[in-house]
Amino acid sequence: MTAPTILPTGTPYLLEREGVRAEIGSVAAVLRSLSVGGVQLTQPIPAEEPPAMCNGIVLAPWPNRVRAGRWNLDGAAQQLDITEPARGGALHGLLQFTDYELRDRTDAALTLGATIYPQHGWPFLLDTWVRYELEPDGLTVTHGAQNLSDARAPYATGTHPYLRVGEAPIAELELTVPAASYFDVDDRLDPIGEVPVSGTPYDVRAPRRVGALQFDTAFGELSHADPADGRGASAWLTAPDGARTTLWQDLDWGYVQVFTTRVFPTPAGPIDAIAIEPMTAPPDALNSGQGLIWLEPGERWQGAWGLRYRAAP
Repeated sequence: MTAPTILPTGTPYLLEREGVRAEIGSVAAVLRSLSVGGVQLTQPIPAEEPPAMCNGIVLAPWPNRVRAGRWNLDGAAQQLDITEPARGGALHGLLQFTDYELRDRTDAALTLGATIYPQHGWPFLLDTWVRYELEPDGLTVTHGAQNLSDARAPYATGTHPYLRVGEAPIAELELTVPAASYFDVDDRLDPIGEVPVSGTPYDVRAPRRVGALQFDTAFGELSHADPADGRGASAWLTAPDGARTTLWQDLDWGYVQVFTTRVFPTPAGPIDAIAIEPMTAPPDALNSGQGLIWLEPGERWQGAWGLRYRAAP
């Protein structure tokens, strides 16, 4: 009897319809690949590899960092496990290595769920889920949470995709982020203030070449609102031929992180890469309270982001 294949990203799932194709793994509900008409919108994760540099994973119940893993809850000090030893912080929530369960599946949509149990520095019980649904030009991703605790609980979420516009070289893409502020950080990348982007290297309200950027930066005050549907574009990459990959977010997803690297690991060697990460709260939100969603006992929340592709004119 042949043993089942176990992948580093867990159980593989494939969604495919009318030229749109998404691959998902159950560990961290990871988005392993997304393409539209054969054009790759994300940096794909090889089948036998774990997600490099957090590629495609879900971040909950907080995105980004908690300073020194410490925060206060109604005056009581909480100490999370340190998961980023080099900087001494708690990084990207509590579900990075959790195997989500399948809750619902159709030809074009998939829902995965995971429970966050009380643990060091986190005295809450939350049910969480992520739904991937194909669209004619890309993908909608809906995150949800319900507080199963007997006290109100803080919650924030995000995700960590590395984006592409097909085979266009990453360094030659142009990045636009319609954000009026960014978060200044210390040498451990913990935020020390929210600063206007005007007159700084972090002003990407007009397109700038990715190859000229060195970012590990959170942005706020997004002017992505579209009153018609309560969501709008929060960042986009444009190829030299005009093709575009766009990240959109619901209006209560008020933040986006941009991370550029020249050493993203692939089987063929290191490459340029850019992560553009939608977030409902900025770094260290458990301490600042900024953007936190407070769930009363039994209360549920849902919010969405997505990716869409526009071909060259």
